[in-house]
Formats: sequence, structure tokens, C-alpha cells
Amino acid sequence: MTLLYTEVEEELRAAVRDLLADKCSPSAVLDRVESGTPYDAELWKALARDIGVAGLLIPEELGGAGASAREAAVVLEELGRAVAPVPFLSSAVLATQALLVARGQGAGGDVAGELLGRLAAGEATAALAVSFAASPYAPPAPVATLGEDGTVTGTITGVIGAEVADVLLVPVRLSQETELCVGLCAVEASPAVRVTPVTSLDLTRPIATVSFTSAPARIVARADGLEVPWVWEALVRGAGLLASEQLGVAEWCLTTTVAYVKERRQFARPVGSFQAVKHRLADLWLEVVGARAAARNAADRLAEAPAAGPLGDDAAVAVAVAQAHCGAVAVHAAEECVQLHGGIGMTWEHPAHLYLKRAKADQIALGTPGDHREALAGPADLPAPV
Repeated sequence: MTLLYTEVEEELRAAVRDLLADKCSPSAVLDRVESGTPYDAELWKALARDIGVAGLLIPEELGGAGASAREAAVVLEELGRAVAPVPFLSSAVLATQALLVARGQGAGGDVAGELLGRLAAGEATAALAVSFAASPYAPPAPVATLGEDGTVTGTITGVIGAEVADVLLVPVRLSQETELCVGLCAVEASPAVRVTPVTSLDLTRPIATVSFTSAPARIVARADGLEVPWVWEALVRGAGLLASEQLGVAEWCLTTTVAYVKERRQFARPVGSFQAVKHRLADLWLEVVGARAAARNAADRLAEAPAAGPLGDDAAVAVAVAQAHCGAVAVHAAEECVQLHGGIGMTWEHPAHLYLKRAKADQIALGTPGDHREALAGPADLPAPV
């Protein structure tokens, strides 16, 4: 195990960073937010097809790159740095992980393989129809129902990536079964699927309420009971990789703030020369270094875990530690960025508020820090928080 970046990872980082620098400047992100269409389809097309990030986690035999969570984490770091309005997390991580687990456990069959091939080629974008606030440790029971006619009916709130998804992966109850049975269905975008955007704290990652009214569906996988194992695996792996996005947000905030206080002058000297400012930024740097170690460890452990799960205790602990720590660090870094920029940091024109909103939204997504700390109690043999 190594937390250092490999040469391949650094090359991937450089390619993604160069593209984002060219097509995803802070002013461009602000313009998109103000336009009411935050998702950047052209940027996503370039990332998905030209660089191939859409298929990073998909095996080569299905047209993907056959890469690991380490490479996906590098991409998320760069997307976090740019608060890029693209559906990488929703499609290339959450939805892809759910399909990979279903296929790997022998439950996905041809449907999962066909969908993964479309995602890898950049021909389609998918979204996992589960609330972004859902905890990996208490995944919600399916609220949609698959009828005997093969159609899905129900309403799911707080879904990310639904507005631009060509395919929605929907956890369902199988109403035609006499025993308790659940499944994962693939529903293509159609008039029977209504996506209603709702107000989101993070303006660069909208959430929506998705309603299905007798929407035609294909069964991807099924299981007995009320637990949906593919959803749990997708959420916990997504939480581990989300820590890398939080790391990217924190690093941008720290780097930008240090550059600003070196240039901003007050009382005939740079603001950064004042001891109080130095100490705040030094403390923040230590927090970011710790967050990098936690995020990289989670990515490395996920890379070592089998694609079909289940995760072992080491990977589960790494994910919980990363999320418990990185969320708070990203929020603190964004708060310091706003405050140390002074008046300009409070304006709409400066992008600091985008990073603060992304950091806070990420902190409460896929389980709160408290959820992850509580989950550490068993595997780490520590008393749970009271």
C-alpha cells in the first residue's frame, strides 16, 4: 500500500486539470449557475469521451478503462478543485458501482453489462435514484414499486444527476412476489419519468424529486428481504471517494487564500505577514495534509477491495475515517477562504461561496460525520459516541 500518486495518476490529473482550466473557470461556473442550467454538457462530453473518465471503474471487456478507485479519486480531487458541474459522482461512481456489484454477484446479467458498456462509451449517463443524504449505514428501503406489468411507480426525493440522466437505476419492491423481495431496475428517461428540480444548497450540483408513473423498466437484479445490497455497496464506496472531492475543495481554498493574503496589503504590508493570519493558515495546512492522508487511504483500500464487494473491515474503517474527517476540513477551509478574503469573499462575483456551499453539501451527503464516527465503533473496537 502506498498513499503516493503513481505516474499514471499524475498524468490523469494533468489531463483533467488542463481541460478544466480551459473550459471550467470560476467565472464560467458562475455563469452556468446564473443561467439556470448548471450542468455543463460539453464539458462532460469532453471528460467522458476524450479523457475517458466515464468508464474508469468499468472493466476493459465492457469498453471501460479497467482502472481502480485510486484513479477515480484523482479525478474527483480535480473536479472538487473546480467545483465542476458534471455528473461524474452520480454516473461514473454511484450508478456504476451499483451496476458493477449487481453484475459481480451474478444478479445483474446482460442488463447490467449492456448498461455499463453504454456508460463506458459515453453514450449515456446514469443516476442512482436514492437520496443523496442517505446514510450508507442505514440505506433507505425502496419506496418505488415494480408492478406485474413491468412498470415502476413511486416518488424519490433528493436525487443528484437525475436532470441529465438517460437511465435511472431505481431500487424497487417487487409487488408480484409473495415473499418480501426487492430489486434494482433500469428506467430510461421518458415522459413517464418526471424530474422536478428543488432548491439545492450546492448550486453546482442540483438535486431533484423523481416521480415514476407506470414507467417501463428492466430488472437489473433482485434479492430476498428488504435490504438492497447493491445500493449499500454503491453508497459506501461513493462515500469513500467523495472524501477525495472534499480534499480537492479544501486544497483550492487553501491555495487561493494563501495567494490572496500575499498580495492584499493593509497598513503598508501584506495581510499574510500578520502572525494571526500565518497561524490560521498553518493550522489549516495541517488539516488539509491530514485530509489528504485519510482520502488517499480510503481510495487505496477501495482499490484493493473486490469490485463486487462486500467490503472488508479495513476498507470500511478507511471510508468512515475519511468521511468523518474530510467533511469538516473542507468546510473549515471554505470558511477560512471566505473570511480571509475579507469583503470580496462575501460577494457573489467571487467563487468562494461556491466552494463553501459544495463543502457543506458534501459534508451532509452519503452520511453525516456523526454517522461515520458511529460506524467506526464496531470495526475499530471503540465506544460509540454518546
